[in-house]
Amino acid sequence: MHIRKIFDLDGPNIWSNKPAIEAWVDLGHFEELPTNKLAGFTERLMGYLPSLIEHRCSIGERGGFLQRLETGTWLGHVLEHVTLELQSLAYSPVGFGRARETLEYGVYKVVVRCASPRFAEMCMRSARELILSIVDDKPYDLDAELKELRIQGGHLCFGPGTQAIVDAARARGIPFLRLTDGNLVQLGYGKAQRRIWTAETDATSAVAESVAQDKELTRRLLAAAGVAVPTGRTVADASDAWLAAQELAEPVVVKPVDGNHGRAVSIRLDTEEAVRAAYELAAKEGSGVIVERFIPGIQHRVLVVGDQAVASVAGDADVLQGDGTSTIRQLIDEANRDPRRGVGQTWVLSRIELTPIVLELLRRQDFTPDSVPKVGESVLVQHHGDLTVDETERLHPEVAAMCVLAAQAVGLDIAGLDVVAADIGLPLEAQGGAVIEVNASPGLLAHLKPLTGQPRPVGEAIVNQLFAPGEQGRIPLVAVSGTLGRTETATLIAQCLAARGHTVARADSSGLHLGARTLRAEPAADATSGRHALMNPGASAAVLETSERSILEEGLSFDHCQVAVVTTSVGAEGLARPGVEDRSAVDKALRAPVDVVLPDGFAVLNASDPVVAGMAAHCKGRVVLFGDSPAASPLKEHLEAGEQALVRLGSQLIWWKGTEKFPPLTVSTLTESTDLASVEPLMAAAAAILALGVSGPELQAFLNKSGY
Repeated sequence: MHIRKIFDLDGPNIWSNKPAIEAWVDLGHFEELPTNKLAGFTERLMGYLPSLIEHRCSIGERGGFLQRLETGTWLGHVLEHVTLELQSLAYSPVGFGRARETLEYGVYKVVVRCASPRFAEMCMRSARELILSIVDDKPYDLDAELKELRIQGGHLCFGPGTQAIVDAARARGIPFLRLTDGNLVQLGYGKAQRRIWTAETDATSAVAESVAQDKELTRRLLAAAGVAVPTGRTVADASDAWLAAQELAEPVVVKPVDGNHGRAVSIRLDTEEAVRAAYELAAKEGSGVIVERFIPGIQHRVLVVGDQAVASVAGDADVLQGDGTSTIRQLIDEANRDPRRGVGQTWVLSRIELTPIVLELLRRQDFTPDSVPKVGESVLVQHHGDLTVDETERLHPEVAAMCVLAAQAVGLDIAGLDVVAADIGLPLEAQGGAVIEVNASPGLLAHLKPLTGQPRPVGEAIVNQLFAPGEQGRIPLVAVSGTLGRTETATLIAQCLAARGHTVARADSSGLHLGARTLRAEPAADATSGRHALMNPGASAAVLETSERSILEEGLSFDHCQVAVVTTSVGAEGLARPGVEDRSAVDKALRAPVDVVLPDGFAVLNASDPVVAGMAAHCKGRVVLFGDSPAASPLKEHLEAGEQALVRLGSQLIWWKGTEKFPPLTVSTLTESTDLASVEPLMAAAAAILALGVSGPELQAFLNKSGY
């Protein structure tokens, strides 16, 4: 079983309106061996992946795929389902897949939806190895493979915070473009776009980030603004650190001036030896060291977005319980076996590591990693452990207001405030609590997946901060497909929009353009060029030519369009090639923009082409037809239904809205003897322009100026 090639369909495509991969898979001799002829295959596969019982398959019920396995299905179909299941188990639940025969013997197209095409490809290759191992009845370490896939998923897919923001944007109808393999994402198109990088936005000030990184400067700014903060100061050396601790006359915290993620932060120190040792650790981590008063209580993380505190979670100390036989090192290893623990911000719980801070904390309890605590004896390994308990409903209004003030004092639009207090439901002053840190780019996972309490819609809060109510980050977007006349049609539409004052990003067979500038003078009717057009912050409108080949191999560059124009399907049968022998695949590619017209948008279709006219059934918006005679089908029925059409009558073009007939457009280059096919690009462009709300007189003036 050989995977010949894989296409990354990053946008809507002929299979799905969501990203997917399409693999061409040659089954080789397995074309003669469906699953019911492979002894023990189904039992071994279900032993590895019992969750496949949930796959409904074409049967449409739980266990449907298992029935297909038992009655006999081909390994291309099995590859589809195993790839989906590995994606779901390793990182990102997905459910859409297809396996279809081609005209070449033993070759299948296997399609699976994905969060990341590169990750889906990795899962498919792992699925192939698992299937072949099962066929040969050889052992396969699925646990190890899933562990590796989870790691790769963390690198290749959106992190949980970014995913939450993207999901919230989708829910509001806001499109997105992934700008890197990481978490830099554009929300919206053209001049309406905003950008995020996890919990940072294009409004997050670099100055504010620098301020937040400097803990001492942050502490001084917060104190000046009236925010409760621990007293303290920067220190010059270990001796000065001990002197500062004596000045405070209380247990202290020693931490780097510019550290993060709690690295090299030593807590509740009250001896000279401990303070000096903590100074040395902190000095290695940052550019300076702070000594400040220790605030007793529980650590809380309050998320501030704009002028609101939108969520709060609490954590507690990490404590191990002795069993009388295990060393502390062994107890830590056992705790780290919890599948929720890992390294990085994609894990609900952090791995416990024997860092210098932890070793020092153990030493102060008269322990070493090899000590064996007594049965029930508590061993503190971290004062402030993972944040796992949602407490948003209990957040006191005065604490919330103080956190917002702290974020604003630093200058951050989104901030994670570390608050230490006995009870987040009481004002800080009443209990001696304080804001101990202000963090830029805060992690969102603790708010999204608390172990106790209710998840909070923090992604929605960030999207609502970026986009005003009703805004969707969209610009007028016209997509032009068809076998002939695409470039001429796209050019005319772009020129008319420019005449109305738009700065138009245009990607077509003549190149990539922004306004009057040519950015790239080579064919650009592909998805990559389309994305480049939509990424341009100067664009107030976009006109994109979409080629059949690009849609088949890349998908569309956009999620939805306001207007989809299909010029004609004439000659589509000549576009067939190896792997695309089926004319229906070409027709679906031509139709792809129509499938994603917005509900308030239009499809502009050629009424004289039955294939194109038939695409109207797939449009979620309204349909505008153009053709030769209002008395001919389907124009006649379309107008009788009160819809819009542009009709050629001799040398004139007439715009109809149901029975309402508008003054004719005069086209000097059009005569009664002009062949309809030669005028179709002009008619398609004119119909699209009128559908966009341009008046007849305005369009006439444009045609006159353009020499028509």
